[in-house]
Amino acid sequence: MRIILFLIQKEFLQIFRNKSMLPLIFVVPIVQLIILVNAANFEMKNIKLSFVDFDNSSLSRQLENKFSSTNYFKIVNKYYSVKQAINDLDNDKVSTVIVVPKDFEKKIQNNDKNISIQVLTDAINGTNAGITQAYIYSVMQSFNNKIVFKFYSIDLSNLGINLSKRFWYNPNLNYKTFMVPGILVLLVTIISFILSGMNVVREKELGTIEQINVTPIKKFQFIIGKLLPIWVIGMFELAFGLTIGKLLFDIPIVGNIALVFAFAGVYMIVLLSMGLLVSTIVNTQQQSMFVSFFFMVIFILMSGLFTSIDSMPLWAQYFDKINPLSYFIEVMRMILLKGSEFKDIYIQFFSILLFSIIMLLISVNRYRKYS
Repeated sequence: MRIILFLIQKEFLQIFRNKSMLPLIFVVPIVQLIILVNAANFEMKNIKLSFVDFDNSSLSRQLENKFSSTNYFKIVNKYYSVKQAINDLDNDKVSTVIVVPKDFEKKIQNNDKNISIQVLTDAINGTNAGITQAYIYSVMQSFNNKIVFKFYSIDLSNLGINLSKRFWYNPNLNYKTFMVPGILVLLVTIISFILSGMNVVREKELGTIEQINVTPIKKFQFIIGKLLPIWVIGMFELAFGLTIGKLLFDIPIVGNIALVFAFAGVYMIVLLSMGLLVSTIVNTQQQSMFVSFFFMVIFILMSGLFTSIDSMPLWAQYFDKINPLSYFIEVMRMILLKGSEFKDIYIQFFSILLFSIIMLLISVNRYRKYS
């Protein structure tokens, strides 16, 4: 035990003496958290559109005002030619074109059932196009209800089934509430994985690994002494990030915070074991960075942080069963936002526990100490 304590002390001294490493560990993740949460915005506002009005009636102008009065759309140009509007679309000046046909108001007054408004949307980004179409549909529904009430004095709210809406766990539909827990997991994962992967490699580059190998230090003592300080740093990053998330973004912490750290403690073992495995394969810190980056990109893109796992192909969903990042992101959101208890996350917990045991055994077996 005394030998392990000396090794841990040595690791902390090396970390705190490295002036370039301290900002990377303690400052950069917090700056990234603040920037990414504000940048990774699923809301779309000020969508630029061109409005083509062949009718030029009071109703068509009301429809135009309906779009311009929302925060979601910004009418850049108004034309009387579709060709000019499409030219804006081609030159990326707008992302949507709305075309109102001739005799639009007349057909409405005559109760014509064959009325259509053309919507042209830049669909290079399919997600943005889908969201834009949903916003347009919402505006048109509101406009339709207004028209029906104006011309036929029918209040649609009194017809049929009344829909009562209530949003659970995120009543205000605040995207930051959804993103902060996931991004915090991402930053803790990157720091811990990369640090653990570079830890042993740094000893190789400095040539001190041979000096350590000829000492009577046992393999398990060396590994614990190397990984435990990073485990402590990772847990501190998580605590600090949660504090920043609460103070700056007011994320709800409904569940038991101790359960979050209990899961994080096991999750960190998986990361440190993977980092140790990487360090046994490579010989330089640059190689370690490349290998770590390769795995991290795959884990991040398939973690459910930005896209739903349920919308992925079936093979990707099966592959995600061995992605530890997806488990922790899911658990963080469940505990913080839903107040889930251990009985709700026991499958994820024991899955991560199994991963930690397997990865630790593989990495320890892979590491060789020559004397």
